[in-house]
Amino acid sequence: MSLDNSSIQPELLDSMVTIHCEDRWQVYHRLRELNISCRCQAHQPLKVEVNSAQDAIQIWCVVRQVSNPRRDLVQWLKHCWRITA
Repeated sequence: MSLDNSSIQPELLDSMVTIHCEDRWQVYHRLRELNISCRCQAHQPLKVEVNSAQDAIQIWCVVRQVSNPRRDLVQWLKHCWRITA
């Protein structure tokens, strides 16, 4: 998917997520397992290709899982269990 910068909101162009070096490789490998195109070289940022909304959500979930404290993830999971369908 090719992105035209004129169709993207300016605040989204500057969005970055900082992931610690040791966590970056964990994110990279998990995204590869999910068949999301990404590249990661030593001493370089992780680059991820987002081709769909589903890719964006999966990337968000993987990064959240790695970057959030465990207690926050536990609270989120408990909250999800309380939601009734």
